[in-house]
Amino acid sequence: MGLFFKFFLCSGILSAVMFTLMVQKSPPLPQIVDEWWGEGALPETEDKSIKPFEINISDEILVDLNKRLNRSDRTVAALDGVGFHYGFNSQFIETIRDFWSNSYSWKKEEAYLNSFPQFKTNVAGLDIHFIHVQPANTTKRVLPLLLVHGWPGSFVEFLKIIPMLTEESENEEFVFEIIAPSLPGYGFSQATRKPGMGAIQLALVFDKLMTRLGFNNYYVQGGDWGSIIGTHMATLYPHRITGLHVNMVPMVASGTANLKLILGSLWPSMLMPSDKVHLVYPLLPKYAYILQETGYAHLQATKPDTIGMALSDSPIGLAAYILEKFATWTDKSKMDQDNGGLLDKFTMTELLNNVMIYWVTNSMTSAMRLYSETMNIRTMQTKLDEIVCTVPTGVANFPEELFLQPKSIVEHKFGNLMSYNFMERGGHFGAFEEPRLLATDVRNFVQMVENL
Repeated sequence: MGLFFKFFLCSGILSAVMFTLMVQKSPPLPQIVDEWWGEGALPETEDKSIKPFEINISDEILVDLNKRLNRSDRTVAALDGVGFHYGFNSQFIETIRDFWSNSYSWKKEEAYLNSFPQFKTNVAGLDIHFIHVQPANTTKRVLPLLLVHGWPGSFVEFLKIIPMLTEESENEEFVFEIIAPSLPGYGFSQATRKPGMGAIQLALVFDKLMTRLGFNNYYVQGGDWGSIIGTHMATLYPHRITGLHVNMVPMVASGTANLKLILGSLWPSMLMPSDKVHLVYPLLPKYAYILQETGYAHLQATKPDTIGMALSDSPIGLAAYILEKFATWTDKSKMDQDNGGLLDKFTMTELLNNVMIYWVTNSMTSAMRLYSETMNIRTMQTKLDEIVCTVPTGVANFPEELFLQPKSIVEHKFGNLMSYNFMERGGHFGAFEEPRLLATDVRNFVQMVENL
């Protein structure tokens, strides 16, 4: 295709897109019903107390886990030379089983987890668990920062980055106060027994949590579900969210943006820096990769309880289901290896700490239900994804993320995009993989907002 023809075609496309942008309107902000998610009806008087919490898993649960780990090695041998291309490699799962049974100490890790101050408070009928770390003896301005995790992660993802965010820097006049909750139905946060609690409803719950803690304005950071929930919070409460930072941009729900993204294939460097074009284009293999990696989402969005029964019964099955994502979504180039490159970024203990959060609380089924409660008509009818978010926003793009979107696409959703940066390395679990890179990007973004 000749250069002149490309230029002519792209000019026409851009003219059409600009015209569409001029005439399209953002839907009105929906009225989200404030619901009670606890058992029974809303009581006359709510318990709003905030209570210290310590993890204390009974010996009975740990003995049962050990029996399950050792009662059977009923796995199917992996095909020769397939690495992680067929899913979790059964040869490597035996390495994990051996370490889990003979070297891993939950009691030691429980003490480590309890070194972070933890609390529970009842919000909308559910006991919400959260870490709350305040900087010690600081004379600087303290900024509250809500960290929101995703699936199949937990608050464990943030344990390395929290000290980096609460430490003072000579170049900044502020320091962070961290609030890192567990999503309802994940780990130590209570699950609802009522249907309908999706990502939008969690946005209401977490804003109530921050109100309970006395914060009228605060920052939000998240990836995976955390980015979606954080985006909903910033869209619904722009007067309360000072700034939003994400390390995964939710898919932009705009026909114009999607058209622009597809037509960008004709001249990718118009949408992406020339040295970053490969992160988005060509689109076909990127879409094929997403299709390959999101079968779990379809299952969890339709029949989460079925797979939940199997994962709640088998610790080895649970570990394989969770850790396959930590391998593939961290660096897909390592899929040829028998261990999926899992130990390049994480220790075995770190990985099992996250698995144990799901096992000891038996929360995988309730965690997976978030997909079915969000990916449905009820959520789509709110059109919340189509409303432009006006809150100052920062984006950290990790190169191994499942899918990246060009800045001009992201701006269709985030009308006040203040920073859009490419990280040197890392994938989907930014805070867990590359805490220093993410912490630096968060600090730089907040400094920009504070300078306004």
